[in-house]
Amino acid sequence: MSPKKNRLAYFFKKLPANIFSGFVVSLIALPLGLGLAMASEAPAIAGVITAIVGGVVVSIFGGSHVTITGPGNGMVGVLLIAITTLGLMDAYTAIVCSGFVLMLLGFLRMGKLSDFFPSSAIQGMLAAIGLIILGKQFHIMLANRIVRDSTLGYLLEIPNTILKVFTYDDKGLIYAALSGVISLAIMLYYPKFRNKYLQLIPAPMWIVILSIGFSYFHELVLDHPNPIDPNYMLPAIPSITDLFNDLPEIRFNGIWNLQFWSSVFGLTFIASIESLLSIKAIDNLDPEKHRSNVNKDLKALGIATIGSGFLGGLNVVTVIARSSVNVNNGGNNRSANFSHAIFLLLFIGLFSTQLTRIPLPALMAILVFTGYKLASPKLVRRMFSVGSEQLLIFLVTLVGTLRFGLISGIGLGILLTFLVHGIINKNVGMFLRNWLKPNVLMYKEDGEGEIYYISVKHFCNFLNYYRLKEKIDAVSEDNDVVIDFSMCVFVDHTVMDNLHSYQEVFRKQGGHLEIVGLDSHQSDSTHPFALKRLLPVPKFIEKNLTKRQFNIGQIAENFNYIYNAKKGKNLEFLNGFYYFETKQISHIYNTLINSIGDYMVFDIEYSEGAFIAKEDIRSTMMYIELHQPIPVFTLSKENLIEKIYGIGGHSDIDIQGNEEFSKRFYLYGEDEVGILKFFSDSLILFFESIPYYHIESNGKWLLIFNRAQLAGDKEIKTLLDFGKRLKSAIIAE
Repeated sequence: MSPKKNRLAYFFKKLPANIFSGFVVSLIALPLGLGLAMASEAPAIAGVITAIVGGVVVSIFGGSHVTITGPGNGMVGVLLIAITTLGLMDAYTAIVCSGFVLMLLGFLRMGKLSDFFPSSAIQGMLAAIGLIILGKQFHIMLANRIVRDSTLGYLLEIPNTILKVFTYDDKGLIYAALSGVISLAIMLYYPKFRNKYLQLIPAPMWIVILSIGFSYFHELVLDHPNPIDPNYMLPAIPSITDLFNDLPEIRFNGIWNLQFWSSVFGLTFIASIESLLSIKAIDNLDPEKHRSNVNKDLKALGIATIGSGFLGGLNVVTVIARSSVNVNNGGNNRSANFSHAIFLLLFIGLFSTQLTRIPLPALMAILVFTGYKLASPKLVRRMFSVGSEQLLIFLVTLVGTLRFGLISGIGLGILLTFLVHGIINKNVGMFLRNWLKPNVLMYKEDGEGEIYYISVKHFCNFLNYYRLKEKIDAVSEDNDVVIDFSMCVFVDHTVMDNLHSYQEVFRKQGGHLEIVGLDSHQSDSTHPFALKRLLPVPKFIEKNLTKRQFNIGQIAENFNYIYNAKKGKNLEFLNGFYYFETKQISHIYNTLINSIGDYMVFDIEYSEGAFIAKEDIRSTMMYIELHQPIPVFTLSKENLIEKIYGIGGHSDIDIQGNEEFSKRFYLYGEDEVGILKFFSDSLILFFESIPYYHIESNGKWLLIFNRAQLAGDKEIKTLLDFGKRLKSAIIAE
């Protein structure tokens, strides 16, 4: 069978899983699309049109594989300015023109643009966008429409709006504000309930369901109208027929206006940056480890934006939150993006009248939460932990964006970053002299296993990082790469941050990317992403052990294990485990290991999703080396979610004659024959007699854990005992 037919067969095999993932993503995209459009002062339906057009066009013509497209969080501020200054009809013309410019960027192969922006400046710009969203929508969330001249004005009015809620006499306003507060609480606390059944429906969709249910309860059960103030309900959603009968008038007679082209370039700039950053982040999560063709994606996003503008939609961008949800729910090709668009079209066609029952404060709560995630205080603390100079760049970009606009703000951030680098090195001339010089050399050493060596000279920062990136991209991720900075005087935060992402990709593909030559460099922070300059190495202060760590140390003594509380970055032993294919591992710590090294219990920190959709998770797991080959499989408790995954292509393996085991456990693996042979009657009896654990095999080793939480002292002891008994049961076969 030819490779092409194999790819086609694989596509259809994974199609059910991608359709399911597209459905889950559409549940988030619907309320977000409505809310983002209204936050931009556009008709609510414009956001959904954007997602539908983007999903269809980009899934067909795009160059990425697992990304989801639609209206973007970062576009709200610049769209708001465009619509208020140009008017809605001229703003649609600006959107169409920005689509042409975006498409031109793709043909000019400008996808590498995102590599020229300092990480801290980008974070500052996105935080400013978060404050713009939060500042204006917070008041509508509490049923208080106000008009202020600036984002700062909206932010300063937040305390007054909170106090005003307690003075409402109108029950309609009280109910409207309550719908906003309850919706915000759902957004804040829902992710903390890691229940498989609840997680089937995303938090934004729960808000939609509860809002519509509340409306029907009052009308059908209590027999009186919805008590929420009608002024704070979602406006009427046009039917699909009405949409085509009322298309916007795209007129080009005002294109010679300076404000018009300012809006066009602002829209293009933010759309391209948000999309490129999202594509880069999601590529790191892709279980298939595809490399997106960003230039092809820019062309597709441009075409989609043109179509969206003509149909009354907004700029189409690649969105990170919905893309992360897609990956986490099994999406692995473009059919998920296409499916999410089709489901949205069905929702609008079938339920447009029901959507008008959603209170505006409930939708705005979703955006307030999004704005908070973009500008979270944790981000400020993280910037400070990386380095005080990074915090300065972050804050200047943030304030500059709020005060002067998005393009001016990011420009200030880039300029300040360059000046800070010059001051830190006390040598601005070094950057000017060496900026255009080739400074990256790569060569391959043949032998037992190919190793690629990359040597970097002079300096490596956001100005010339693209050269290093080109070399790394030329190497397959299943190879070993060594990057040597010993001849490099200065390495900045942007480079260190990006290299960490590459290390994750290489690790998951079975390769290894190692950074050497920084032993003689120093940073002002212990953070691994801090910038490095050629100075004496500082001394680090060890922290005292916590009570839990002390107790784990006692367990180590009782079980004759070796205990190490320090963070460890040697994560190769986790390669090949299905559970970590779509997750990013930060480190392991609190390691318990026996003298032989075939049993290890450890705490692990990893994350699901990326950027504002990123959820950090800490768990306790056990790793067992068997010293004999076994089939690759996953064994866990049978639940509704596993049955749905079975529909999506991950079929449960049933063992004939052991119906009770098949009913209680979800067993999955490609080698069904080998798995059936491995699971003997005695081993099945063992599993039926013990508590439920999630157990995985990568062919040589086992990974065991109970749930995605840290284990207590008693649970660790139980896990150690279970692991020993499980290994004995396997060896006895």
